[in-house]
Amino acid sequence: MVTRKTTSAKLSDIKATVKEKAKEMPPEQSSMATAPADAAPKYERKVDKHGRAYATGKRKNAIARVWIKPGSGKMIINGRELKVYFARPVLQMVVNQPFAVADRANQFDVECLVVGGGLSGQAGAVKHGISKALTCFEPELRKPLKTALFLRRDPRVVERKKYGRAKARRRFQFSKR
Repeated sequence: MVTRKTTSAKLSDIKATVKEKAKEMPPEQSSMATAPADAAPKYERKVDKHGRAYATGKRKNAIARVWIKPGSGKMIINGRELKVYFARPVLQMVVNQPFAVADRANQFDVECLVVGGGLSGQAGAVKHGISKALTCFEPELRKPLKTALFLRRDPRVVERKKYGRAKARRRFQFSKR
């Protein structure tokens, strides 16, 4: 019980000295020191001279370079249309998720170059890149995209093969004789 009282006494002393130091500072420095620590950083719009926002998206071994600009919703991936490149409807849905969350369906044209990985990883990389590019184009979209976890790179990758094993975890077939 004694330690709690001394700890709280120490905290109040520290707080008092911090307040005294803040009073002694010049006005412009004290305003910076008393600003709340949890104040959200201000994000700026990042657009190139052609009016496009650029971002890089990654998933597994796939890397997508994505450019978005205002338009009619046309998506070109590696020189092909979305429905040609990602033929499976599930992959098309994955790529369009950021626009659905941000309520910006058919408002942006997307041009994308994807390398590495398989189709599923590439679709995830394009989704990640579109999400990041949307935040560069409209910084106020960061909150809904972040709550939907689209700005986070999916860290799951293929586990490496170990020696003495057939695959990463699969053992060789046991033979009794």
